[in-house]
Amino acid sequence: MVRGEREAREHAVAEAWEALVATARRSADEGLVVGTSGNVSVRVGDLVLVTPSGVPYERLRPQDAIAVDLDGRQVLGTLSPTSELPLHLAVYRSTDARAVVHTHAVHATAVSTLVDELPPVHYMTAALGGVVRVAPYALYGSDELAENMLGALRDRTGCLLQNHGTVTYGATLAQAYDRTAQLEWLCHLWLTATSIPGHAPRLLSAGELLEVSEKLRVYGQPPGQSGQPSPSGA
Repeated sequence: MVRGEREAREHAVAEAWEALVATARRSADEGLVVGTSGNVSVRVGDLVLVTPSGVPYERLRPQDAIAVDLDGRQVLGTLSPTSELPLHLAVYRSTDARAVVHTHAVHATAVSTLVDELPPVHYMTAALGGVVRVAPYALYGSDELAENMLGALRDRTGCLLQNHGTVTYGATLAQAYDRTAQLEWLCHLWLTATSIPGHAPRLLSAGELLEVSEKLRVYGQPPGQSGQPSPSGA
């Protein structure tokens, strides 16, 4: 790698690490994780930057950046990568993801203990690709968990992990995080709607979700326009 290419790569990694740390801190600030639970990753070329294991996000500095290749070999940094590294790498190997967010959000985790899939109580279900599935429980950090997650993510951009939390991915950290927040909101909504004795929420049909999916394809501003909001603003 020539000097110019190396400097460009180092700059891209530094910018990605800054964005990753900001996203991880946001997940804590907004109550999607507690302490050092949950983790975030972002892909830069053939590298995957990930949050470290057991280090509070507020303590992370630019020099703490860590990265692995797609085989999981650490190529940058001295801190140990998150214990959920197999989960993150499985997403990158199997999808076009450029960022992954994993949380222990309260409402989503609660729902993961109750059902095999999140009932479609709101049209934003379509923004995650369809009815959100729950991946069967497996030990955290295990290859079994990663495999179970991939099954639940088939044709989806987010899923629940049974008795554990959430996983979402996107083309950017902002998109992956937005999907995590939307998933937590959907779970909160369903729990609220089912809490009234004698009443059951109306659920959307497959046809209604398909209709929303088609409309979301053209949601927002034309390419090149600034200020494009999330589909949640529809």
